[in-house]
Amino acid sequence: MSETGKGWKTALELGPILAFFVGYLLLRDRSFILGGTEYSGFILITAAFVPVLALSTLLLWRITGTLSRMQVVTLVLVVVFGGLTVWFNDERFFKMKPTLIYLIFGAILGIGLLRGRSFLRMVMGEVVPLDEEGWMKLTRRFCLFFFALAALNEVVWRTMSTDAWVNFKTFGLTAAIFLFFMLQGRLFREHGPSQD
Repeated sequence: MSETGKGWKTALELGPILAFFVGYLLLRDRSFILGGTEYSGFILITAAFVPVLALSTLLLWRITGTLSRMQVVTLVLVVVFGGLTVWFNDERFFKMKPTLIYLIFGAILGIGLLRGRSFLRMVMGEVVPLDEEGWMKLTRRFCLFFFALAALNEVVWRTMSTDAWVNFKTFGLTAAIFLFFMLQGRLFREHGPSQD
């Protein structure tokens, strides 16, 4: 993929999340009456986020020619839980979405581990060159990490304000994933391709 293609890929992956955050900041203290029903700014931003994410996923597929299973599952859950959020006018559905995404990913990896396979390798094998032992270790770590993120999301949305949850979702989860990858440096060195 060209540098331009990589730039578009990054923009399409991060753009909808940043747009949600900016939209939330602009509308969080407002409410709107549509069809006789009052909706908070959070609900309206969620309603806008669903088609924006669907469009960005479609464009990502057009540019790269492929979508990972994680991207497809994420899109389906955003459509379902975003739709429930708007339909029932209840922001809790959208706040639960990350929990379910991480539980599903953790469970899928866990099932693979029980079968002696690294499903993570199927998704990331072309990007991260590791030997078999390295893939199994990384998969175990990812499995536990996803379950920890699911639990953390539950704690944050149930005990903190919507502002705190939006900040956590936009920046906290992204920082946690970045930090997790940084902490895997030793594993990548020990189980990556040998250097002459």
